[in-house]
Amino acid sequence: MKDYFGYQGKVVVVTGAASGMGKATAEMLVDLGAKVYALDWAEVQIEGIEEYIHTDLSQKDSIDSAFEKIPQEIDSFFGIAGVSGVKTDFLTTVKIDLISNKYICEKILVDRMKENSSIAFMTSTAGVGWELDGNMKYYLPVVKADSWDGAVQAIESSPLVHLPGNAGYSFSKLAMNYLVAQYQAQFASQKVRVNAVLPGSTDTGLTDDFSLLIGGEDNLLEYTGYAKKLALPQEMAAPIVFLNSQCASYVSGDLMIVDYGSTIEATAKIKENPSTFTFDMIMQQMLQAIKENN
Repeated sequence: MKDYFGYQGKVVVVTGAASGMGKATAEMLVDLGAKVYALDWAEVQIEGIEEYIHTDLSQKDSIDSAFEKIPQEIDSFFGIAGVSGVKTDFLTTVKIDLISNKYICEKILVDRMKENSSIAFMTSTAGVGWELDGNMKYYLPVVKADSWDGAVQAIESSPLVHLPGNAGYSFSKLAMNYLVAQYQAQFASQKVRVNAVLPGSTDTGLTDDFSLLIGGEDNLLEYTGYAKKLALPQEMAAPIVFLNSQCASYVSGDLMIVDYGSTIEATAKIKENPSTFTFDMIMQQMLQAIKENN
């Protein structure tokens, strides 16, 4: 059988490989013959991976140490790791969900991706609306910052740092979707493709967190549209494995929404999208609350 996906013997890096969509992705890549380097805080227990590398994605030094253990030339990078923000503050959430990916791309992958290689991120439908001015003006100072420390400083000097951690999740996904547009242009000269999968509601280790935020799993199911069920991790892993494969060799800059049609109905105004918001709205609510408390 011909290797249409082209992963046989290829060096791939998967962050967040210990559970959920990251684990499902790593398992598929092992089955497709890839040499999988799995990065996560928790131990990755997948038979057949090349190496598990304990990594704290909220710390630049830990990321640097992890990539010292990975071959110099990388064929595919899968940025899947993330936290919901329920158990972390705004800055820590953004470090893990956004700044780590930004740092890895700009300071590591820029020198280590092979020609005709690929980068793909797992972002979220929570990042729909990334192009709106009421969102861009808040995240652009972070994504345009020159270094890890610069990005952290951009958050620390902003009122955003006082928002709850779960707001950092949405903030990061908006910014990551923008970065796909930015990076696909920057990496094009190296013949490196950059894409993302935007998952809808999926049954992972974060499901309880998201259910808590919106008042129970029944409410979470309302976001699944005609599917009427949470997606399986494998149903998100398959699209991202496709995007980084040779089967998608002419696909770059794509934000692949995988939510069983829910978002496109809202875009077409067939139905209302209850999750549509901007950080302008959040900041106005924050200022109003401060005013009322004073």
